Amino acid sequence: MSRVGKMPVTVPAGVEVSVTPERISVKGSGGNLSVAQHALVKVGNAAGQLSFEPADESREANAMSGTLRQLVNNMVVGVTRGFEKKLNLVGVGFRAQAQGTKLNLSVGFSHPVNKEMPAGITVATPVPTEIVIKGADRQRVGQVAAEIRAIRPPEPYKGKGIRFADETVVIKETKKK
Repeated sequence: MSRVGKMPVTVPAGVEVSVTPERISVKGSGGNLSVAQHALVKVGNAAGQLSFEPADESREANAMSGTLRQLVNNMVVGVTRGFEKKLNLVGVGFRAQAQGTKLNLSVGFSHPVNKEMPAGITVATPVPTEIVIKGADRQRVGQVAAEIRAIRPPEPYKGKGIRFADETVVIKETKKK
């Protein structure tokens, strides 16, 4: 059996989990999230502990039990604490400004770039060269961060562009004559 699938998910106080044959829904102070139930996984709910068992002995059922367990665990963490990603802007004159659900970027183009945030995602700019993306859904937070980074990814010669806070950019050596 999957090592990840063996571990139960502990449901903290204030979080409500409902398991139906079609969906697993998690409701908490951070919002409501749900994921589709898989036929190869049996989900058990006993005294604040969610367990995930493969429905049969197949390799796919074993893999799906661990996958579904981690997705539900991420939903529980998301509605309690939430997830966040930090981006840094590196370059002369590169600035970001959050205005409600919009993010305005000046990243070296002839025009400013405006990015609308989807529902459930908040964006903040504590410093003009730093972007903080927060939300309950881990996948959507990562996707929005990747889309913002794709506007101006870091280039390999000077390192200018938008990068994740924990990302290291390997700088190439310039051509020698």
